[in-house]
Amino acid sequence: MIPLDEAQRFVRAGLSALSPIALALDEALGCVVSEELVAKEPVPRFSNSAMDGYALRSIDTKQATVRLHVVGSILTGEVSGLHLERGQTVRIMTGGLLPDGADCVCKMEEVTIDPGGRVVQIDRAISRGEHVRHPGEDVAVGQVLLTPGCELGPLQIGLLASQGCTSVIVHPRPRVGVLSTGSELVDFSDPLVGGKIRDTNRPMLLATLRRSGFTPVDLGSVKDDASAIAGKLQQGVQECDAVISTGGVSVGDADFVKTVLLELCGEAARSMQVAIKPGKPFAFGVAGPRKTPVFGLAGNPVSNLVGFELLVRPALRLLAGHQTLERPTLNAVLDCPLPRRRDGKLHLIYVTARFHEDGRLHVRSAVRQGSHLLSGVANGNAIVMVADGDGFEVGEVVPTVILDSEQWPLGPASTAP
Repeated sequence: MIPLDEAQRFVRAGLSALSPIALALDEALGCVVSEELVAKEPVPRFSNSAMDGYALRSIDTKQATVRLHVVGSILTGEVSGLHLERGQTVRIMTGGLLPDGADCVCKMEEVTIDPGGRVVQIDRAISRGEHVRHPGEDVAVGQVLLTPGCELGPLQIGLLASQGCTSVIVHPRPRVGVLSTGSELVDFSDPLVGGKIRDTNRPMLLATLRRSGFTPVDLGSVKDDASAIAGKLQQGVQECDAVISTGGVSVGDADFVKTVLLELCGEAARSMQVAIKPGKPFAFGVAGPRKTPVFGLAGNPVSNLVGFELLVRPALRLLAGHQTLERPTLNAVLDCPLPRRRDGKLHLIYVTARFHEDGRLHVRSAVRQGSHLLSGVANGNAIVMVADGDGFEVGEVVPTVILDSEQWPLGPASTAP
């Protein structure tokens, strides 16, 4: 067996971010910027009101109480052409262009309006610039907006939209082919006969890829036949930026994937027994002129998920240009014992992570653990990493990989493990 970090280093050693492309701004969410982006326009472009109220000259409010004549109104988007003289004011809406002569705004709540709406009374001094948004206050011309390696989220998309950007140069989302191998498999929608089982790994991985921001490509399933597996993997190498196969990497008589992978990738491939449980059998290589990475994951579904999280997903994020590859790891309080026996492996335990009223993250083990027990970990949203040893007791702080931060309900779990 080899340590997990050695397997991770081998996978990532020859990989680099995909060549940048231009994407329409509305298609670039989640992609990584490949160049420095600098502002070409100020935001806001002109002085405008930050409040619904009255635009005026601050010098006119030096007295404790002042009455000003209303000479017009300005709606957002209008250009009024008004010029304020001494003792004059203009009703203005939020975002409205400040008229010439005005240097501040008194908000509506502080104004007393006469019945005819022609005169307003203000009972305090209004400072120059009060409730005014100045040109370039948000973004100045020449300001660096985004740097290479920045992931485009909704806020970054909005920032670029404020500059009139219609497209952006980014590293593309990797197209990732998924192939299931095994003569026992039938499509998940087909009826079961004889010793067949439904293919769960492929739909599960395709969904996981999509949720992780990659572009999944369904390569279907193939029987345990070396020639057929080689054909499908070659198809994936030609059509995709990366390929994932499931099954056929252990030590069984029909485990052909690792053999095919070694033939396809030559010295750039390696079949491994990684010191983790589940997910020990793993194969990896790069193939073709583009050095397309090919991942061989174990066939058991939980092993499959663990292999994807620890070995595949970080490598795909590297291809996509991300700077942070792994999911976040937090310290959590253990609410149930996690005993284990020494076996030289890192044990990866699916858990439910929840924030309690004490403000700390707590974890409880999934109901059942096993490389084939998908239902036992279906409600898990994190993985506790249990190093080789005797395990953990209740109350200990354990390193926890967060898989789904959107499923963190507050309060203790409703059922015991």
